Amino acid sequence: MITFTIALVLLVTGYLTYGRLVERIFGPDDRETPAVSMADGVDYVEMPTWKVFLIQLLNIAGTGPIFGALMGAVFGPVVFLWIVFGSILGGAVHDYMTGMISCRMGGASVSEIVGRYLGNGMKQVMRVFSVVLLVLVGTVFVTSPATLIAMLTPESLNVPFWVAVILAYYLLATLLPIDKLIGKIYPVFGVILILMVIGVGGGILIKGYHIPELTLQNLHPAGKPVWPYLFVTVACGAVSGFHATQSPMMARCMKSERDGRKVFYGAMISEGVIALIWAAAGVAFYGSTRGLQEALSSLGQSGVVYEISTSLLGIVGGALAVVGVVVCPITSGDTAFRSARLTLADWFRVDQNRIGKRLILAVPLLAVGAYLTQLNFDVIWRYFSWSNQTLAMIALWAAAVYLRKKCGKYQSLLAAFPAAFMSAVSSTYILMAEEGFRMQYKIAYPAGIVIMILCFGIFYIRIWGRSEK
Repeated sequence: MITFTIALVLLVTGYLTYGRLVERIFGPDDRETPAVSMADGVDYVEMPTWKVFLIQLLNIAGTGPIFGALMGAVFGPVVFLWIVFGSILGGAVHDYMTGMISCRMGGASVSEIVGRYLGNGMKQVMRVFSVVLLVLVGTVFVTSPATLIAMLTPESLNVPFWVAVILAYYLLATLLPIDKLIGKIYPVFGVILILMVIGVGGGILIKGYHIPELTLQNLHPAGKPVWPYLFVTVACGAVSGFHATQSPMMARCMKSERDGRKVFYGAMISEGVIALIWAAAGVAFYGSTRGLQEALSSLGQSGVVYEISTSLLGIVGGALAVVGVVVCPITSGDTAFRSARLTLADWFRVDQNRIGKRLILAVPLLAVGAYLTQLNFDVIWRYFSWSNQTLAMIALWAAAVYLRKKCGKYQSLLAAFPAAFMSAVSSTYILMAEEGFRMQYKIAYPAGIVIMILCFGIFYIRIWGRSEK
């Protein structure tokens, strides 16, 4: 309980202190934002700050900070460290920088940002990479909420039925002006999400469940190593490249650059709180990491969420909590496909003012997503996890180059250090993972460190060491 309380306090303190440092280094000012200078009534629409914050939070808070946190809790309380320091030093910096650089570049997508600061070759890679990632995200965030909703509805309304309903909603959310559907229902979803988090967290505390204290010992029942698996398992809730695809959407809706810390840094810290509560709830409810692992194996992530929610809050409260969990993936899945549409529009320079042109891009994306829902969820999730962290690594390196050129040498380290860390994470993981090269840790560990040093060395020689900005 002490560790959990300190972790919550650290997240809030991180927003108030480190978040302010990040803001001061970037230097937001009073220039016109794209929402004002490029208003088109579809994607560039000025909205109130509180609404932009809620949309950003719901965009990034898919099942990742819930499912990922539960799976990360299997490693033990060490997950609290990654959630707290990953959010403050990595994830929130990543989200803030991609959002604010996009704002300075007219609401450009992350692939265009990467192209500007890492070169045209990387831009082409990122265009393909980000679209593939977004479709994978959209697919994951169709299957998981459909499974949860099917648990709450009559047997005739099965998973395939809800998959079709969710895809139909995604089509509307991808096509319509952002303030007409997303801008109207997200505030309601935001209230549900907040009530869900308070309910689950409060239930654990009020009913006297024991939240374990911090230990650096790996408590994973199967002995899976903390490095690098924990840092890939808990992505949303710590560091997630998917957020780099979402922040530019809100960069097109902010009325002032000075709102950036509240919107981007603040939403990431809020997501860290969600992940922290679910990680604590998982291991506390089942009594041990072994109990949690057994529940995940027998019930699946959706089943664990349902069991925890209904046990803590009763049928009605549990249903409300599950609806809150359903809201998370749906409000990330719809904007994943919307962001994929915008990425393709930037790539091929297709004007999006007319709905016909939006249809040309949106329908094929959703068709691919519908096909992928027929594949094994676990396989899709594993590839999503690695590609997600790799995208975060690339986005952070782009942010480091931006800071070096615009703000100064030492300021660039704000992004360069987490970029180097994520370089080690993503490279070590793909070298070891089943879907990767399946190397032994004796080879993968030093190889990951070498790759990290090479990345930092290239940054130092080509960017950091230069005398001019």
